[in-house]
Amino acid sequence: MNLKLELTRAFFLSLFSAIVFGLTAFLVSGSQVDHFDGVVISFIQRFESPALTSVMKFFSWIGSGRIVTIISLIALFVLYKAWKYRSELVLFVTVVAGSSILNQLLKSLFHRARPSLHRLAEASGFSFPSGHSMEAVALYGILAFLLWRRIDHRFGRVFLIFISFFMIMGIGVSRIYLGVHYPSDVIGGYFASSFWLFAAIWFYQRYKERSFEKTQFEKTH
Repeated sequence: MNLKLELTRAFFLSLFSAIVFGLTAFLVSGSQVDHFDGVVISFIQRFESPALTSVMKFFSWIGSGRIVTIISLIALFVLYKAWKYRSELVLFVTVVAGSSILNQLLKSLFHRARPSLHRLAEASGFSFPSGHSMEAVALYGILAFLLWRRIDHRFGRVFLIFISFFMIMGIGVSRIYLGVHYPSDVIGGYFASSFWLFAAIWFYQRYKERSFEKTQFEKTH
């Protein structure tokens, strides 16, 4: 794929995500999403059952900091030992670690309390934006980006996107179902992390473009 096209795509996706997050944060700050949150929570929790609760707790567990760390360490091992891709290693760490730091900064800025009605799990700390949702987008988003470039078959790429999307959505919905996050927390988390993800990819692609231009220059001089 053309590096110019990748740069343009990453830039506009990052910009779009920042705008949507800003709008979500504005509505949350003004308590203008209360009705929306209530309707979505009621709809999702309408399907409550012991079996579904177990599934949702599993997704929530998968999105926890401990499991994200384990998956990240495995990914780092593969990148460093098997593929020896140094720049991809830096990109991966930047996205995952940066998203976690950004989440803590945003939580301390907005100070939104968690939902208090019908909780099926315990959680502490502030609510907006959802840390699980941000970590899911960062982890599975950057893995999809890196693996996409190594997969040649269309089926493999479609399957990769499906799994990434499924995990991101499953983790986000689980937090709403379990009553520990508002839907707007999850939406805000998705777009805050998407902004960081695509911004990091933009800088990475810019680095690759400059490296390519430098190589071409050296070949012709």
